Amino acid sequence: MDYNNFRLTGLMRQFRAKRSVFPTLLFTTLLCSCVSAQKTLTLTVLSQEDNTPLSTVEIFVEETVRVYETDRQGKTKFVVDDQLTTLTLTLFTPGFTSKTEQVELSGPQTEFTTTLSPLLLDLAAVTVIAEGEKRFALTRLRAVEETAIYAGKKTEVVRLDALTANVASNQARQIYAEVSGLNIFESDDAGLQLSIGGRGLDPNRSASFNTRQNGYDISADVLGYPESYYTPPAEALSEIQVIRGAAGLQYGSQFGGLVNFVFRKPDPRKKISLISRQTMGSFGLFTSFNALSGTVGKLGYYGYYNYKKGDGFRPNSGFNSQNAFLHLDYKVAENSKISFEYTYLDYVAQQSGGLTDAQFYADPLQSNRTRNWFAVDWQLFNLRWDHKLNDQTTLSLNVFGLDAARSAVGFRTNRVSQVDDLSAPRDLISGTFKNWGAEGRLLHRYKLGSKNAVFLLGAKYYKADNTAFQGPGSNGTDADFRLATADFPSFPNQSAFSFPNRNVALFGEHIFYFNDQLSITPGLRYEYIKTESLGSFRRIDFDLAGNPIRDEEFPDDRTFERNLMLLGIGVSYRPSETLEFFGNISQNYRSVTFNDIRTVNPSFQVDPDISDEDGYTADAGVRGIAGKLAYTANVFALQYNDRLGEVLTPEVRIRPDGTEVQTGRIIRLRGNIGAAFIYGLESLLEWRLLNDKTTNGQPYSLIVFANTSLTRSRYTDSEIAGIKNNEVEFIPLVNFKTGLRFGYGNLLGSIQYSYLSSQFTDASNAPQDRADNQSGIVGTIPAYGVADISLSYRWKKISLEAGINNVLDEVYFTRRATGYPGPGIIPSAPRSFYVGVEVRL
Repeated sequence: MDYNNFRLTGLMRQFRAKRSVFPTLLFTTLLCSCVSAQKTLTLTVLSQEDNTPLSTVEIFVEETVRVYETDRQGKTKFVVDDQLTTLTLTLFTPGFTSKTEQVELSGPQTEFTTTLSPLLLDLAAVTVIAEGEKRFALTRLRAVEETAIYAGKKTEVVRLDALTANVASNQARQIYAEVSGLNIFESDDAGLQLSIGGRGLDPNRSASFNTRQNGYDISADVLGYPESYYTPPAEALSEIQVIRGAAGLQYGSQFGGLVNFVFRKPDPRKKISLISRQTMGSFGLFTSFNALSGTVGKLGYYGYYNYKKGDGFRPNSGFNSQNAFLHLDYKVAENSKISFEYTYLDYVAQQSGGLTDAQFYADPLQSNRTRNWFAVDWQLFNLRWDHKLNDQTTLSLNVFGLDAARSAVGFRTNRVSQVDDLSAPRDLISGTFKNWGAEGRLLHRYKLGSKNAVFLLGAKYYKADNTAFQGPGSNGTDADFRLATADFPSFPNQSAFSFPNRNVALFGEHIFYFNDQLSITPGLRYEYIKTESLGSFRRIDFDLAGNPIRDEEFPDDRTFERNLMLLGIGVSYRPSETLEFFGNISQNYRSVTFNDIRTVNPSFQVDPDISDEDGYTADAGVRGIAGKLAYTANVFALQYNDRLGEVLTPEVRIRPDGTEVQTGRIIRLRGNIGAAFIYGLESLLEWRLLNDKTTNGQPYSLIVFANTSLTRSRYTDSEIAGIKNNEVEFIPLVNFKTGLRFGYGNLLGSIQYSYLSSQFTDASNAPQDRADNQSGIVGTIPAYGVADISLSYRWKKISLEAGINNVLDEVYFTRRATGYPGPGIIPSAPRSFYVGVEVRL
């Protein structure tokens, strides 16, 4: 197997980090450059196939130890010392063969044109995957990427083009198979929402991660309500970046870290290109993904329209979704680019509700809810400016906004087996999210003495004005999200709140290189956070005949204002280009959200002393490539203080004289449960067993991977009886995923198996009661194992795809919901099939 291209990429990245820079301001740089005479080489790179210019070609200049990149006209300029008479250039870009050229500098100005030959894309998809780092589906980020620093952090990058998976349904179990330790909620069969957690963090709507696309926020409210109702379609993505808790210093304080969805870029070599994918599957599933891309002069564009519909694998679980995206970028100058992005999502889904344990084991596909609906309307905006001041200094500015709403209507009660009274009104919950923010970053490379150094400075402002109300919905069965207070004035659960939240953050990180192998990266983040909840809720009491006897409205205004400083440090030691030892420790923080402090009904109360969560995460490990084996292994620890949760407790009311009296009712109280410590071992092995060609030129490959996470946890302290020394919820001891990816000619395939041991779902460590026919809310999630198979075949510009998810038809669930889409057990999908066709023009 030939790894020249892979080694070349690594060589370029190594020397890119060693660029020689002057340590002063731009004026000094320009002054120094005028002291001696210089020569200029103008290089043009064309495609050997049709002589079209090739953009984004990386050129490594051996004599100056620098890396350059061609523009959209395929050109770049080198300014070198007058004493140089020859330059040795190594050229590399994905999809083309690498090349080394020697160019004679005959005078002050030299022009040189060269060509690169394309890989045989239509003949050997396996060959494309094997090129460069794409031979492995999971890679890591470089120490410095654009205006971000990742040195010493645990980073994982999923390359979508290297996967053979059910991307039409955003099948998270397959897509994130090699990302260590992720716990995934599987609530639907179309991937409408992504719910992932890790290391004991709640997976619900990925709220423990800072979720972004192309570097800007996409969740409802980053600090006030960090839940992701929108998930980009995997068909539109080039990669998914996952940076663990140490990312909190740059991207926000969340314990989980960052998940960044990186979209495909405009095609730099065509004025227009088309990708059209149509997929059909079990349970009436149909998805249509259509994307246009290209570059016209200085303008690049990429856009798609994605439509999904299906009946769902349970009764009363149909859905209809429309998602569109547009990216435009314009190259203002050689060193400056602006871009604009717009995202639209609209979907309506019927929710079949949760089950009790007894119901699940009697028939996991049943539904006793016919009137529950959920709707999302999401619009995202982003304007970005990237500017390169010089070879050493780069800045970026994102200005982003969200205009969104989500609504849920239906019958939900903690007595899951209770029959829905079809003549009664449904519970309606609706919220709006209107927020905007700006984030600026400046990255500068310089010399500190004789050593290289890099620093990053950034600032972020975020303003959110959100609302939420709860009240009676209609007594119909359709997706009607109108408030029906006039028809049902005595509906017991009524509230209205507004949430004006503000956040200002300043952050910075610095890489100190002690030598070519060792670097240390300290960092800090200052946060000003103001979280408010302004509103009221009604309490209506009824007599035994169901008649209202008391109707009271209670104001419930809360304000949390705080300033905090987070610190962290990372270490990286690279004895060779293919081996790295890393470690980091970073403080983390989770703000109380408006969902934490909002009173939703009289049987629910918020502890008046509720406070934010804080703690730290730490990683230490090794990663690298040894021949055919890519590997990562690390230990981690997470200290989680003042962990939030809910407990059942007797209701206490305050009399006018200030004394407390118990009412005799049992209520759910939300507050700080206690401190928890989580630790474990994570490892990923990816072994390329085969990568060669037959005698007639047919490429073939075989890759085996094993992703293992072993995690232990316990509550170390709690003022609540029966919690201390318990295990932390959402943590399976064993989280294991393994499989193989193979290819022969134009045929690609993958086989995968996922296994998770049992896990608790609440801090009391309540065991599972299979005979429970009341709630289904508390209890363990039993161990389960799921297998998946996917195949694809490419013929010229057409690809055919097919696969089976849950091949062994495992009966299992991953979630016990306390609210929507339950309450109760939410079953996961049984065996399902899909088949699709893709056309590229």
